[in-house]
Amino acid sequence: MEFLLEGFSEGLRRALTGDPEVWQAAWVTVEVSLWATLLATLLGLPAGYLLAVARFRGRGFALGLFQSLLGLPTVVIGLLVYGFLSRRGPLGEAALLFSPPAIVIGLTILAFPIAAVYGMASVAAVDARARETALTLGASPGRAAWAVFREARFGLVAAVLGAFGRVSSEVGIAMMLGGNIEGYTRTLTTAIALESMKGEFGFGVALGTILMAIVIAVSFAARALQRSS
Repeated sequence: MEFLLEGFSEGLRRALTGDPEVWQAAWVTVEVSLWATLLATLLGLPAGYLLAVARFRGRGFALGLFQSLLGLPTVVIGLLVYGFLSRRGPLGEAALLFSPPAIVIGLTILAFPIAAVYGMASVAAVDARARETALTLGASPGRAAWAVFREARFGLVAAVLGAFGRVSSEVGIAMMLGGNIEGYTRTLTTAIALESMKGEFGFGVALGTILMAIVIAVSFAARALQRSS
């Protein structure tokens, strides 16, 4: 127990004194998580809206597919994206593998069904008459969708927070697509895995505390945004 406390205190000391290794990993974590969450939100919420309000052939299959993607193993996502971005893959010439954009691509795929499914649930919970009324009053389909989103904003924010929490805690995709390169693609989760394998459990716990602080800070910022709206 003593070595855990010593490692934890050492980790916090390095974090509070501005250790470049710690804060670089924290910055990469925030950067790739925010980008992935933003892209997944821009793609997933419209998809969820269509699933909630539109009636089309194959809707049941599409809904089942999106729900199934919630359980897609992250190692499969990492493997597929790795194959596409590798030198022999169709996107190999882009030279994205083992870079932050590669991590963002993988995390976006992971977060997309979360934003879509929970966004759909939030929109479906809104009274259907809200959209119908907006259309009756002459609103365009886009403005009617925006009116529905405003009514469902609390659920939509929860969907976005769920997506952010999922991608910020992901280690497999970050490891496979980023390579855990210090000062470039190393995130807090991959740093935790590395330190734990080295026996630095206390330092790993300290890094985990920083990661939790980031997630909590984003959550409180989202709640403040909800209140202001």
